[in-house]
Amino acid sequence: MITNNLLTGKQVAIIGGGPGGLTLARLLQQQGVSVKVYERDADPSYRQQGSTLDLHYESGLKAIRLAGLMDQFKQSYRPGAERITLVDNNAVIRYTERDQPPGTDLESPDARPEIDRGPLRDLLIASLQADTIVWGAQFTGLTTNGQGWTLHFKNGTDTYADLVVAADGANTKVRPYVTPITRIYSGITIVEGNIYNAAVNAPQLWQLTNGGKIFAHWAGKTLVLSAKAEGSLSFYTITREPESWAQSPGINFNHKDEVFAWFKTRFADWSAIWHEIFETDDSYFVHRPQYYFPLNQAWQSQTNITLLGDAAHQTPPSGDGVNQAMLDAVELCDALCLQSHHSLQQAIAAYEHSMLTRTAAVNQDALHMVDAMLSDDNLQFMLDFFCPPPTEGGAFD
Repeated sequence: MITNNLLTGKQVAIIGGGPGGLTLARLLQQQGVSVKVYERDADPSYRQQGSTLDLHYESGLKAIRLAGLMDQFKQSYRPGAERITLVDNNAVIRYTERDQPPGTDLESPDARPEIDRGPLRDLLIASLQADTIVWGAQFTGLTTNGQGWTLHFKNGTDTYADLVVAADGANTKVRPYVTPITRIYSGITIVEGNIYNAAVNAPQLWQLTNGGKIFAHWAGKTLVLSAKAEGSLSFYTITREPESWAQSPGINFNHKDEVFAWFKTRFADWSAIWHEIFETDDSYFVHRPQYYFPLNQAWQSQTNITLLGDAAHQTPPSGDGVNQAMLDAVELCDALCLQSHHSLQQAIAAYEHSMLTRTAAVNQDALHMVDAMLSDDNLQFMLDFFCPPPTEGGAFD
């Protein structure tokens, strides 16, 4: 690969300190680039960091390898957490990997190691130079400034950057400066939560999860449980809901009893074992309507601003979102610093074309998968996915 760092002497601003933005910052600093990450959170522990993530060999793990962080990753990932159990609405086990040995070969193309979102973020933060991240910097807008931008933040501060990268997630505020293309509601909404000290607060479900993941499917509804290293149990429901409900559900998600009442109605044909989720106050809940961008989206590339991760191509809930964001970071760094492009605009255009082509295919597959996971026979679909039925005929027929 030809080294041709187009960012020499330039200042890069990354808006958003999630895995994609932090990975890009690490990769750029390895190339000697001056970079700042602007994150709205007040500090690294300001917000609960969601469920576990499985990194894929060809994307998320590739980024970790190129960032020189495999040793740190091996200290933080959770062997065995990738093991899946499929159950029905009554929590009856229909398929399980719980007795299989944990996956530890991170050099295998089939590797899908699990890591909690918080530890992944922490190891990426620790890999950056001191003062790379500006905490409490909630982005409010951009104005042009010569060949670059002046960035404005809610706390009243401004700063200059030659190149701005939007890594600010699904609710991005930077994307409109790149393209007017807006999101499409998928028809699907997630209700997400976390049960702390789950061995005490949800003992049956904690035991059922057994340190791994539970996928519960029944008659068009899905519920996912993930055990986390610090002893909590994350969960989310996936259901089809009208956009009117997704935008205004009439539920205060800070009030557990209101969420529980919705669950008992929406999941009325599910066993009471799932009610453990709502029997402790040591928990939180939030609802997340699922959107995506048109699969054929395209725009005119600019010289000084681009997008990565959900800000560019929000991914349906299929496990690919963080992996695609981290792969975006790899490809953007390559285009800007390591390939033979003659200008920033040419490099950004090459990256955006590759990124949009790749993620259109990934998101198409993800939409099909989620649609099947919410079909009337979703349990059978998932059983066939993990245990394909034998093909007719055989070698001796």
